[in-house]
Amino acid sequence: MNYVMSDIHGCYDKYLAMLEKIDFSSEDTLYILGDVIDRGDNGIDILLDMMKRRNVIPMLGNHELMAFTVLEALNVEITEENYSSQISDKVYRSLTHWTDNGGYPTYKAFTALNYVKRKRILDYINDFIVYKELTVNGRDFLLVHAGLDNFSQGKPLEDYSIKELVWYRCNYNRVYFEDKYLVTGHTPTFYIDPSNKGRIYRKNFHIAIDCGAVFGNPLSCICLDTLEEYYV
Repeated sequence: MNYVMSDIHGCYDKYLAMLEKIDFSSEDTLYILGDVIDRGDNGIDILLDMMKRRNVIPMLGNHELMAFTVLEALNVEITEENYSSQISDKVYRSLTHWTDNGGYPTYKAFTALNYVKRKRILDYINDFIVYKELTVNGRDFLLVHAGLDNFSQGKPLEDYSIKELVWYRCNYNRVYFEDKYLVTGHTPTFYIDPSNKGRIYRKNFHIAIDCGAVFGNPLSCICLDTLEEYYV
């Protein structure tokens, strides 16, 4: 079976409970649409678990993008000689932007690790894909963290910038494709439709799966083979 989760945001217990609920096995594939880290306390634990599972396909979210930009620059020995080049104004602004957006728990957990583990995590994030197209049981899906900003029909996916895919929100009132489901996280579904709080949003060939788990709502998962929804 092919499953999709998104925006776990450090909710490690919910993540493990969902794997148990869907009876996730080596025969299955799980796509995670980014924002594994930040806001909640245990994003690094989730990443370390994902790294052990070859059938978990990680995708880039805006929070991984913010984190990688900062942590790559800081994951060196800081000395008087390299301080000004490593802790530049740009890195400092990026760190402030990231922590203002919930990055501090991730920063704290990451810096508590030894250098080898930190390097492995950065290498892992650096390999995250930014979109995935697949066909399951005759249905076509496009998986991406946030949306397709500056969308136009026929525009190749590789022509979208990373920011257009991981930062800018979908217009959920718009049908982007009439023959393909656009599966996204990033925007909590209660922002799309307040009456849909805590549930997956499905309309206009959209499947929005960020139910706001870190805000006290359920973590959701959808099986692309059956379109069955799961919540913990």
